[in-house]
Amino acid sequence: MVKKITVNTIQKYKDNKEKFSVLTAYDYSTAKYLDEAGIDMILIGDSLAMVALGYETTHSIGIEEMSIFTGAVARGVSHAMVVTDMPFLSYHCDISEAVSNCGKMIKLGANAVKIEGFSDYILSVIKRLVDIGIPVMGHLGFTPQFLNTLGGYKIQGKTQEAADEILKQAKELEKAGVFSIVLEMVPQESAKYITENLSVPTISCGAGKYCDAQVLVSDDVFGKFSDFKPKFARKYGDMKSLILDCAKKFDEDVKKGNFPSEDEIF
Repeated sequence: MVKKITVNTIQKYKDNKEKFSVLTAYDYSTAKYLDEAGIDMILIGDSLAMVALGYETTHSIGIEEMSIFTGAVARGVSHAMVVTDMPFLSYHCDISEAVSNCGKMIKLGANAVKIEGFSDYILSVIKRLVDIGIPVMGHLGFTPQFLNTLGGYKIQGKTQEAADEILKQAKELEKAGVFSIVLEMVPQESAKYITENLSVPTISCGAGKYCDAQVLVSDDVFGKFSDFKPKFARKYGDMKSLILDCAKKFDEDVKKGNFPSEDEIF
């Protein structure tokens, strides 16, 4: 039986200077394949708002939709650690609502939740969640849910002063009990500096190679989502072309009367 990856496994990776991999998944079959491939952590990212549901930003997805995708992914995974991105306004209003929403994801099969940003309130939410047994992943640097206050998709931590501020925030998240922290769109040198001064693992999302792990959106990796491609994403396949090719062949076979064949009927 394959051993389940837990927060302890993730911390051991950091302590032993072993890198680990993180990819997003939004459905049962994709999650199952990522798990079989040996991906260490599977994130139900709120990026699904754009790549799976066609919204313009992550702000549009709610807790009900995230619940559906969380359950689907969790049912496909037996080895990887499953983490759910908590969507906009699902943990911002009050601590009791945050606990209720995060607890719902754990009941659906997630092993942890991810919360963006830094503030005294966010620290209180993290502490409360950890106190009741819900592991929390932090997220600093560029935080998509704060897109409007950040003024767009801007790199964070470009100066020593800015990197020091992110490190200060990260240390506070660490004290609050997070088991890992995503650093998004942070210069590689800043991310290296932050990573070397933290006890918990850092996960790079466009933050260079010196973090303890790397995360990408699976639709970017597979070449499925083509509306835009982040600078930091690497395309390993061309699912768009594969889907188009298969759909065109099916369409042609149907219209020419070549589908179904004698082997495909009752």
